Amino acid sequence: MSAKHFVDDPTHAVLSSLRSLTLTNPSLLFDESNKIVYRHPSSLSSTQNVSLVSGGGSGHEPGFSAFVGNGLLTACVCGTIFASPSAEQIRKCLLHTLPADSQGILIIATNYTGDVLNFGMAVEKARAMGKKVAMVVVGDDVGVGRQKSGKVGRRGLSGTALVVKICGALAEAGVELDDCARVGSLVVENLVSLGASLSRVHVPGKAVKEAKDEEERLGLGLVEIGMGVHNEPGCEKVATDLPGLVQKMLAQMLDVGDKDRAYVKLKKSDQTVMLVNNFGGVSNLELGAIVTEFIVQLERDYFVKPRRIISGTIFGSLNGPGFGLSLLRLADTGLGSGKSMLELLDSATEATGWSASIKSETWEKGYKKPTESTEVDESEVKPSNLKVEPKVLEKALKSGLGRVIAAESEVTRFDSIVGDGDCGIGLKRGAEAILNMLTKTDISDDAIASLEKIVHIVETSMDGTSGALYAIFLNSLAHTLRSQDTASVTAITPAIWAKALSLSLEAMGKYTPAQPGDRTLMDALYPFVKVLQKTGDVKEAADAAKTGADETKGMKASLGRSVYVGGKGYEEVPDPGAHGLSEFLTGLAEGLLRSVETVSRT
Repeated sequence: MSAKHFVDDPTHAVLSSLRSLTLTNPSLLFDESNKIVYRHPSSLSSTQNVSLVSGGGSGHEPGFSAFVGNGLLTACVCGTIFASPSAEQIRKCLLHTLPADSQGILIIATNYTGDVLNFGMAVEKARAMGKKVAMVVVGDDVGVGRQKSGKVGRRGLSGTALVVKICGALAEAGVELDDCARVGSLVVENLVSLGASLSRVHVPGKAVKEAKDEEERLGLGLVEIGMGVHNEPGCEKVATDLPGLVQKMLAQMLDVGDKDRAYVKLKKSDQTVMLVNNFGGVSNLELGAIVTEFIVQLERDYFVKPRRIISGTIFGSLNGPGFGLSLLRLADTGLGSGKSMLELLDSATEATGWSASIKSETWEKGYKKPTESTEVDESEVKPSNLKVEPKVLEKALKSGLGRVIAAESEVTRFDSIVGDGDCGIGLKRGAEAILNMLTKTDISDDAIASLEKIVHIVETSMDGTSGALYAIFLNSLAHTLRSQDTASVTAITPAIWAKALSLSLEAMGKYTPAQPGDRTLMDALYPFVKVLQKTGDVKEAADAAKTGADETKGMKASLGRSVYVGGKGYEEVPDPGAHGLSEFLTGLAEGLLRSVETVSRT
């Protein structure tokens, strides 16, 4: 739980957030004193359509204030963070912000005591004044079973957004109040949701101590299944990976043998909609992985293939590091063509909080998997006459790569101080990929063919700036070696390597201005090449590379991400890329020396 906020005043945060909706959607109005967001009268397609109203505590953005707009809510009434709006706020919304000639008002509330009581009280007051009002209460949570929830019933979670969207589309289409309410209840009956989170959330303005207490309550490696969107405790704390978590959640939602939680019994023939809702603190990268895992297990274990898949932050919980899954079994609305649950979910809306943007036509087109094209085999390399001793090269490479892998934690530590922390991992990934190739494939005595194999591995396993630089350099090295190929078989010498390396350095200059003194891997590569060219001694060249890398400590960066990193970390550590390369070159030299000594003894 993070206790750091850009806005620590909860009142200011709520009011400013609500006001922002009128800035991002000019068709909206904001009643600040009652915290009501509502549509401008002139934006309504018909003032006689059913008015759709929802709301609840703030902190669940974009739900439900950002659902106000054409095709969704007519108005939303908001409370303070995680607290229901008052009955008076709701009454004023029903009486003063909705069209007077509307054929009726449909309220959709989540099943929490405060929301039900306050919205219910406002409904009764509005009815007493002659308004035609219906109310649908959404309870879709299966985190709390029938026995424990008792008379209270299921909590309202992210599935509420699906109820609101379907009813909003019906209202926009001019459907009567009774049918809107009936379909809303039908959606609830066919809806199950369950949340999971790595931590509760910290509410702006609350004590920082809460965040520290939460670290003890739900420690590292634990996830809480069934956690609510108001910091309510879940039903189970587990230590598991994502596949294990998804398996547990789906079993809790769909096990027909669990009489306490089997609210919706899916059959193979049932059609469904899946919503994966971000509580607010899960990265989009991880959310995508979560969506994929749910789909894989749904199809594999339950033979369920959702007709629609919606993901994003729909019904949040501030910056909660968790998510919720909602599954809706599609049922017949009884309203005919154009008004099925799918069509209503797909219908257009200008509400900024609804993130599903794929049209029905796109979903239903049935795109066929493209025919796989026949790829040209790029593994066939034109043979050369430049020869190496395969065993010597293999031992040298393994020695160098082994040092790179062993140095990963150190390189990562350096890069965490002066960069983004990924250099060590990237170098290790490339080294492991090459080692894997060496264990599976016999290395050739053809120097260029062997190098080409390594180039391909580097290109496919290493990314980022380092990956690009190594790929450019090694491709150029292969080219410059081939330019020195001979008509007859020739043992490759340090002089041939040195010339090719020197020409490759020149080629690098076309793509990067990096030079020695810029605090980059060039501070290790350049002295290695120059000393090898001068002496022909790989050990001396590797020592020069190490000296060059060590001298980057205290050197200000002129290129790379280190340029943007403040502080004086550069005074404490060498350049990570230069250090990683020097480790490889040192290991390479050691491996060559051992191989030569072995040959001499035999």
